Amino acid sequence: MTEDGRPLGVLMVCGQRIDGASLYTSEGSHTETVGEWTAKSALGPGLSTWALDAPAEGWETARAAAPLDAGTTYHLRGWTKDDSRSSTAVDFTPEDLEQLAPGHVRYYGPTSTLTVPVAEFEATACKKH
Repeated sequence: MTEDGRPLGVLMVCGQRIDGASLYTSEGSHTETVGEWTAKSALGPGLSTWALDAPAEGWETARAAAPLDAGTTYHLRGWTKDDSRSSTAVDFTPEDLEQLAPGHVRYYGPTSTLTVPVAEFEATACKKH
């Protein structure tokens, strides 16, 4: 989250590349993309962030996320154009985001969903567990 409460996408690329990210919902076999972003240049190793609700520098926004629906579970996942790699998806609801303090990130850690300061995420997300 930004200081003013806007949701951010956060990706930690570990040793490879990521070309973009998708925000989607799924129910059974039905998946609906509600936001999609492509990096203007492939993302190499390191931390990358962008606004989910507005165009962001370095990103092409195919579809900015509209206001999120209460009680709906969303999934955010990074991907490559050739489908050779993807990030671990993180699941969240708008209610989860309301609990997220600025400067913190929610991600799927070794065995469960974690909420930690961005600096801790950056330092530990690529470590093998």
